[in-house]
Amino acid sequence: MSGREFFTARTLAEVRAGFRPARRTPVEHVPLSAALRRVPAADVTAPAALPGFARSTVDGFAVRAADTYGASDGLPSYLDLLGAVRMGAAPAVAVRAGGCVAMPTGGVIPDGADAVVMVEYTAETMPGTIEVTRPVAPGGGIVRADEDVAAGGVLAPGGRPLRAPDLGFLAAAGVTTVAVHRRPRVVIISTGDEVVPPGTVELAAGQVRDATASALAGLVADAGGEPVIAGIVPDEPGALKARLAEVLDEADLVVVSAGSSVGARDETAGAVAAVGDVWCHGIAIKPGKPTLLAECSGVPLIGLPGNPLSALVVFGQVGVPLVWRIAGCEAPPPQPSTRARLSRDLASAAGRLDVVQVGLSGGVAEPIFGPSALLSVLTRADGYVIVPEPATGLDAGTEVEVVLYR
Repeated sequence: MSGREFFTARTLAEVRAGFRPARRTPVEHVPLSAALRRVPAADVTAPAALPGFARSTVDGFAVRAADTYGASDGLPSYLDLLGAVRMGAAPAVAVRAGGCVAMPTGGVIPDGADAVVMVEYTAETMPGTIEVTRPVAPGGGIVRADEDVAAGGVLAPGGRPLRAPDLGFLAAAGVTTVAVHRRPRVVIISTGDEVVPPGTVELAAGQVRDATASALAGLVADAGGEPVIAGIVPDEPGALKARLAEVLDEADLVVVSAGSSVGARDETAGAVAAVGDVWCHGIAIKPGKPTLLAECSGVPLIGLPGNPLSALVVFGQVGVPLVWRIAGCEAPPPQPSTRARLSRDLASAAGRLDVVQVGLSGGVAEPIFGPSALLSVLTRADGYVIVPEPATGLDAGTEVEVVLYR
């Protein structure tokens, strides 16, 4: 790939819209206990209506709403107490005109009743007689038998990661296993003669421990993937090509953390081009411009810059959505964010998207700068601010959205 091609960078918007590999992981069935944040392969539907019976939403008395019309403190309605409903049991009594039945919250509505008046608006003036001081409309204080979901209705949509309330909804419907996409297997390859395993006790001159692979594995796991750290490939002709050929059969996504030298980047590009089709080499983003995207035998591949800060920032913007997409989720769950005011000016270049790390204090976002080789820039940050492509910077005092790190 020529230098001219390298510097024809795609915008992040072009990458997200254009680089959309068709690969999806196969479907497997998992119990609810293992389903949190997994992606259903299709809509999960209700086998029956929920809650399945009309139930009271308040403590009070089941009534015919018409018997309470016009009731007030000065002119209450008086109803005969016909009985009481017990939790977990069918009513043993029906409501007739001029009568009422005592109700617990969640109790089954007895026949003849079309509303429940709250206990706060009632009083037992004499044994067996209930005074009602507020009218109630038909349906008041009642949940219909199919109000939560009708039979055949969608409990959890396909393609959206399951959240804790979804698991409760499925359990309430008696759904105990879910068909979900298997977690994407993301193979992470580090390269560079200077890179050594994290367990290396003493570093020789020029050596660095492989920090990027462990951090990438964390991002992959957080996005619902299964990280596979595939070791370090030396800067030798043909070595990366051979390793790629070995891992493609077991991977749903391959991530290559390139060396920091120009020669290492060229070796990565050449090795990828030898086994697949390069979609782009260069994204208009700072940090992270020298990023490569490709497909190799149907397996998407991301070639990341060698510097840890650049690699992690660009993987968060490009790789994380791709992991979710491969798992069947087209719209990744949004990260939490907050609003804050910039403490200082932020310079940028038109046509380039900048991802700026910030610390937060008292509603103020303080930019954190440092070389792209320093991971401490990320570990000190509470989140980041996006300076969009059209902007040439942001002024101090500008209110910005800060995407928070979880």
